[in-house]
Amino acid sequence: MPSITARTGALLLGSHMISQGLALVLDDNVGRLPALGWNSWNRFGCDITESQFLTAAQKFVDLGLKDAGYEYVNIDDCWQVKDRRDDEGRMVPDPERFPDGISGTADKIHDMGLKIGIYSSAGDKTCQGYVASIRNEETDAATWAEWGVDYLKYDNCYIPGEMKDECNYCVPELTKLENGTCVDTKGLCPSDYDYHKSNSAKRFTAMRDALAKQDRTILYSICEWGTANVQQWGNETGSSWRMSNDIDPSWKRILDIWNQNSFQMHYVDFWGHPDADMLEVGNGITLPQSRSHFAFWAAMKSPLLIGCDLEKAKPEEIEVMKNRHLLAFNQDPVVGKPAAPYKWGTNPQWTFNASFPAEFWSGASSNGTLVLMFNPHDDTRFKSSTFSEIPELAGGDAYEVLDVWSDKSLGCVREKLQADVEGFDTAAFLVGGKCEVDEV
Repeated sequence: MPSITARTGALLLGSHMISQGLALVLDDNVGRLPALGWNSWNRFGCDITESQFLTAAQKFVDLGLKDAGYEYVNIDDCWQVKDRRDDEGRMVPDPERFPDGISGTADKIHDMGLKIGIYSSAGDKTCQGYVASIRNEETDAATWAEWGVDYLKYDNCYIPGEMKDECNYCVPELTKLENGTCVDTKGLCPSDYDYHKSNSAKRFTAMRDALAKQDRTILYSICEWGTANVQQWGNETGSSWRMSNDIDPSWKRILDIWNQNSFQMHYVDFWGHPDADMLEVGNGITLPQSRSHFAFWAAMKSPLLIGCDLEKAKPEEIEVMKNRHLLAFNQDPVVGKPAAPYKWGTNPQWTFNASFPAEFWSGASSNGTLVLMFNPHDDTRFKSSTFSEIPELAGGDAYEVLDVWSDKSLGCVREKLQADVEGFDTAAFLVGGKCEVDEV
């Protein structure tokens, strides 16, 4: 049984520790920083075989993505024989898709120095109607550990009637809003409702506890779509939690999720990350859109899971996802907090607008202050921000500045950052130490 230790104030589950009200802490620093990897769903959906995962793993190596820090090769839905468990109650890998089973695929990916992820759902079926894990958490967790799985994406489909929540949380994309606030309150939970007691929290906590009993450390990625005020309990349940419904390769949808997540940056730190869903770079969006999408997902310290066919991705798209300054910010071992908006731009401050998210962001890092200036319009716009309005810069007339995209030093810059920014693109800078004005 779990125990509470007075010394740490932590809930101990097997070899794992859950700080009360804080975060799920796993062995070997697993989950301390956002996950970096690849997921099959955005590009391949159910049309999967082992070859796609081995190809993705090999591309990690060949394209330098592994050296950049990407490590998880994640299998999404449809990997099983449908509607059947074996005589021991275990899920059965589809023998046509995975001839050597998941354990065989895991061995091959591990031999490349990478890790493998698997998928299930906290319901009676997965989202595509395959066998799922509710009431079978311990069997499935033990099976995945035996197979050598390193990561679990745990979805939210086919919830049994008795396990549905007694009341609802205001989810922006599912509820009529006015500036981010629910208009129709029918069926919503009271303002003082403790979502730890919700059935959603119980369903996802059951798998957390089952994983914690295994001898293998498995990163736990909760995919509950932002429901049941997951911000209140997600950090102590999983290493990351989905803060919205699914992404797709439309620019409108990317902006919508970005806007929603911008209001949740105060939940982000080591061991806990709101998940803005997989990357759509390489799936048809433009290069300026790709740069903005990647820059802000990295700056928000969302997990970065590539969702394109790496055999078909353009070299310039790969370079965006390998940007060493943005990856260093996302993976900073010293500073756990993300970047956050300091000025909205087109809209008044703290405006909830799915088409025009906050445009000016900054965040501290081991390498300086990251500053992002986004152009939400389709034509080139001049963007400017003075040092005095950037929260991390405490006074000073001039700073050493580096351009994140070109990797070039701009030298000692006086008073403000400014750039002509192409439509839907983002100017990105690292602001370093103060410098003497007479050097400008």
